[in-house]
Amino acid sequence: MTQGFDAAAATAAYLAALPPALHEKAKAYTVGGHWLTLWGAIVAVAVAWLVLRSGVLVKVRDRVERGKPRPWLAVFAVVIVDALLELLLALPWDAYAAWFRELQYGLTSQPFAGWLGEHLMQGVIVAPLTAILMSGLYFLIRRAKRAWWVWGGLLVGVFVLFIQIIAPVFLMPIFNRYTPAPPGPVREEVVAMARQVGMPSDKIFIYDGSKQSNRYTANVAGVFGSARIAMSDVMFKKDADIAEVRGVVGHEMGHYMRLHLVWSTLAYTVLAFAALFLVDRLYPLVLRWTGAKGVGGLGDPAGYPVLGIIVTVLALAGTPVLNSIVRIGEADADRYSLVHFNAPDGLAKALVKTIEYRYDSPGRLEEIVFYDHPSVRARVMRCMEWKAAHPSPPPAAPPSAS
Repeated sequence: MTQGFDAAAATAAYLAALPPALHEKAKAYTVGGHWLTLWGAIVAVAVAWLVLRSGVLVKVRDRVERGKPRPWLAVFAVVIVDALLELLLALPWDAYAAWFRELQYGLTSQPFAGWLGEHLMQGVIVAPLTAILMSGLYFLIRRAKRAWWVWGGLLVGVFVLFIQIIAPVFLMPIFNRYTPAPPGPVREEVVAMARQVGMPSDKIFIYDGSKQSNRYTANVAGVFGSARIAMSDVMFKKDADIAEVRGVVGHEMGHYMRLHLVWSTLAYTVLAFAALFLVDRLYPLVLRWTGAKGVGGLGDPAGYPVLGIIVTVLALAGTPVLNSIVRIGEADADRYSLVHFNAPDGLAKALVKTIEYRYDSPGRLEEIVFYDHPSVRARVMRCMEWKAAHPSPPPAAPPSAS
């Protein structure tokens, strides 16, 4: 234990480095984001209801089948049409929540045309992937009958794992350019860190994240052979020093080495069992509520938006659980960084820079319900407590002249 070092006072000093106005702005942005979670779910339900009531999907199903059952083609066509319709109907809300509000708070410099192009491209990519997943689920509904949700949960887990594998290789490069860290002190430090923990040093990249967002961030994506760590170029535009790089990259290495994406996929698979079980039980009730005409039972693809409504409401109700799964992994990654790289001040300095988009001192209940990361105050405090308990060794004295 470092004598005379006060972890609480050091934490307060880190947070006080930012002006009160910035803390208030971060609080307004974060609390507003909580409301966006609710309003986003309401918009999603309303859009799905409108599509159902329009009868468009019934017409698509009937046109595809034309008196002859073509279940695979009907599912694919209905899901694609629904995805595109919902994308267009929700576009005003998405533009406000994902672009205009970010622009208001100075968290993006991306022109609207750039955001719109990427948003539409994302929709075009997601639609066929969703159609593939739903084709499998509707097949299970037809064949497995009452037990479809058991096999469906397994299918969702496999599908999520598949997306995790292909995302860094085929999907994410569509939107950003990923390059190895250029030669220099940062690359040398990162390579040394990777060797220290037995991680391949060619799995660490820098990407042009500033194209979409001004957030100071890094991430890990992929599983097994496709896993990689990426640092946004915003980190370097905001003058990240070597200590910060050690803290942040050490955190992301924690995700990589501790297989957090694999564990979270398993957790989401368990939740998928529960969600699909409830879909099976709630579908008739919700279908009656929508008042949709011409839609049959659970196996009718024209009722696909009913599934969307149920899952949206379940996801909203399960927000604390979904966030807690991520938050537990984030806390573990922080600990990994501290244990293996002992850069508490570097990690703390980096965390303080995230306050602009994540209020640092929420109430405990607010953190559990709405935060997918531990609060910045709590994370900085853990860094300072680690510093107090694990002081860095003094630098070696230079050799004396002989």
